[in-house]
Amino acid sequence: MPTITDLRCEYLHDPLGLDAAAPRLSWRMTCPRRGARQVAYRIRAAYRREALHDDAACCWDSGTVASDASRHVRYGGPPAAPQQRIWWCVSVTDEAGTTHDSDAAYWEAGLPSREYWRAAWIGGDVPGGPQTCAPAPLLRRRFVIAAPVVAARLYVTALGVYRCSLNGRLVSDARFTPGWTDYRIRVQYQAYDVTALLRPGANMLGAILGDGWYAGSVDWRGRQRYGRDPLLLAHLWLRTADGAEQVIGSDAAWQLRYGPILQSDMQHGEHYDARLALPGWDRPDAADDGWRPARLADDPAIAIDDTRAPLVRPTAELAPVGPPRLVRGSWIVDLGQNMVGWVRLRTSGAAGTTVRLRFAEVLNPDGTIYTANLRTARQTDYVTLAGDASEVFEPQFTFHGFRYVELTGLTTPPDLHTVTGVVVHSDLTPSGEFGCSDPLINQLQHNIVWGQRGNFVDVPTDCPQRDERLGWTGDAQVFIRTAAFNMDVAAFFTRWLRDLADAQSPEGAYPPVVPHTGIVTDDGGPAWADAGTICPWTLYDVYGDRDILAAQYDSMCRYVAFLERTSRDGIRCYDGYQGWMGFGDWLSINADTPHDLIGTAFFAHSARLLARSAAVLGHDDDAARYHRLADAVRDAFQRRFVTPDGLVLGATQTGAILALHFDLLPAALRPATARALVADIRRRGNRLSAGFVGSPYIAAVLSDNGYLDVAYDLLHQTRWPSWLYSVTHGATTIWERWDGWTEEHGFQDPGMNSFNHYAYGAIGAWLYTTVAGIDSHPAHPGHQRLRLAPRPGGRLSAAWGRYDAGFGTIVSDWRLRDGTFEWLVTVPANCQATAVIPWGDVTLTEGGVAIERADGVLGVMRYADRVELALLAGTYHITAQRTT
Repeated sequence: MPTITDLRCEYLHDPLGLDAAAPRLSWRMTCPRRGARQVAYRIRAAYRREALHDDAACCWDSGTVASDASRHVRYGGPPAAPQQRIWWCVSVTDEAGTTHDSDAAYWEAGLPSREYWRAAWIGGDVPGGPQTCAPAPLLRRRFVIAAPVVAARLYVTALGVYRCSLNGRLVSDARFTPGWTDYRIRVQYQAYDVTALLRPGANMLGAILGDGWYAGSVDWRGRQRYGRDPLLLAHLWLRTADGAEQVIGSDAAWQLRYGPILQSDMQHGEHYDARLALPGWDRPDAADDGWRPARLADDPAIAIDDTRAPLVRPTAELAPVGPPRLVRGSWIVDLGQNMVGWVRLRTSGAAGTTVRLRFAEVLNPDGTIYTANLRTARQTDYVTLAGDASEVFEPQFTFHGFRYVELTGLTTPPDLHTVTGVVVHSDLTPSGEFGCSDPLINQLQHNIVWGQRGNFVDVPTDCPQRDERLGWTGDAQVFIRTAAFNMDVAAFFTRWLRDLADAQSPEGAYPPVVPHTGIVTDDGGPAWADAGTICPWTLYDVYGDRDILAAQYDSMCRYVAFLERTSRDGIRCYDGYQGWMGFGDWLSINADTPHDLIGTAFFAHSARLLARSAAVLGHDDDAARYHRLADAVRDAFQRRFVTPDGLVLGATQTGAILALHFDLLPAALRPATARALVADIRRRGNRLSAGFVGSPYIAAVLSDNGYLDVAYDLLHQTRWPSWLYSVTHGATTIWERWDGWTEEHGFQDPGMNSFNHYAYGAIGAWLYTTVAGIDSHPAHPGHQRLRLAPRPGGRLSAAWGRYDAGFGTIVSDWRLRDGTFEWLVTVPANCQATAVIPWGDVTLTEGGVAIERADGVLGVMRYADRVELALLAGTYHITAQRTT
């Protein structure tokens, strides 16, 4: 029996404070029956849940729509008024003509513009400085409610970061809210249902502010990149049982005091003095002694926008993998995993005892923590004890990148319970899983996922530990496809693309870091700035969301226009260009690809992606123009960088990779260029030399051009430069450098040596698409039409992938046994697939039945090197036995 579940509005479940006039709705049909599919839907919406099945009371009824669409279906009723909730449900008719109803879901509007906020910006009165943190201000407001509360919403934002409470209870477990944006342009707000936290009589609304990204450190130039000190804006609305409404906004009636958090900085850590703690300060019966009026601040001229991406939350806890070790007077705790977050410390000691906690990813040869790669980031917490029998410390407004914790100042030896690692990142739903018969490759996949977890902290950062932690655009664009396999990143990246558009220069350039802090040029240069075209197109390809392209389209056009103006004769970053030439093939190994080659290749690629985007959006004239531009740049590339023999200027792996992957070569020359690439790989002992720009594509280029064996040779390689070198030396995340540490030379340059950097994890997409064989059909973006085509090779005898792009779990699980290919395939309900057997001359059965007679198999096409099956939804057990 089909079930209709997972109702979402703008990718979110039951969102509060959603200020979209016509949001998109999505659902999924789940059914194990072969061929199960949706043939029609009907959406009903109402202002009351009980009115959903009363046609006269609905505010919108789509009517029965003959369609298999179950994602991005636009609501067509009247927009929700501020703070208004709209309930909705969907009825789905399946292929048998039976209708199935979903449960009800809702979205609720918030405060769509500043005029609806009955609140003022408030803050503390002790400012920090460019190099000095101020204590974290405590803000509170006592108020009285006359009757039982039937509904209450807290709308809140900050310049900085906040944690709010009502009557001593936190309103959310989210951290680092409202998130990192360009605070000169916009800030996000959050909405919370706080009905259960309020009561008749006296109540207390409290808030603690941290410097966060706004006033704290966001790069290596010190603090206060956006503002001097943190500010709060809060609007609490409630309705009581007698129908009365009440609003408590942040204003001059709020009280201020400073407490135990003496310093909080994202990079440098938190200082906490438990002797200054104020137990119960945010409860209504708290005393007023020592409190003074909060400071009123000027209203900044910025937008206040709703939040449409998952918030940062604690998602896991890690225990030490062994007892603490005493090394040179300090205790070293190993959590066994390079992680991002903080630790919960349980200890005791005399009042005034200060415990220092330092954090590091790896150890020096003498067993001490390696901190040279942190540069100026102190990544240190201090806790001064109050003298209680047992004390627990957990920071509020900082995070660290680490595996090892150094404890100094403890008065009693620590044990396995003294420290617990708290893992934090944007709370993204896992969407994929990959595994195979090689434990080293499984560890590589593990490292890729943990690198993503550690660097998806509200924005996609490069690293989580040193004095950088920036949203580098180049890293994001090379990794986004892998990221989408591992986790549902649709809302996460959609929000970041808004930040990217905010950061675009008046000339049309995209910067290399977003949000843009001004740390580097406005033009990110080749491969970095091109995130502005690559990321929107990738999200469309993965999730089938045209609105992403529509929202970014004008920005993409301005960017390509910038490339046209700043190129000469089709060559970007030409010899003599006075602008930024780019970062090149960052951290390549003894292989310097010319910057103008990289620039021109990405110019052609961006123009082509813009042409395809224009076609999707129905801008046919634009599509034709941008295709002509891409063709012209491709021709310029060939004239400038390709010899008549198919060799690419510079003779680097990356040069050949880009020429092949971006389709910049005449068809007749592709084999020669691929052979040259393979020759370079073989000459290097089946090792990589490509850096950030080329390595993400190399395996796909090889497998797509007849060299699957070479791709597997690179995958299995354990000598550096390779993906598995770090794995064989104990890595639990992806390293920034191929040679971050080597047996020959030890640690690389500490000025640029992160051990948690996801860019080289971009190989993960190839593990899913080629090894496991899961991909969207090339002609049908969005994974409703699938192409399942595993390509066994190397030393693998088995591989499996599971992926959920919104319709249900896709499974491709294969085994090789004695010349037999055994394949378990699941096509989710409401989907179809082309399933490709990687052998041609085979006998095929499904569940013991000849494949041609199997239920759900629509067709069988046999070729010399493969067999293609057309499959309806369902689970299949396919066996292919070679006949020769």
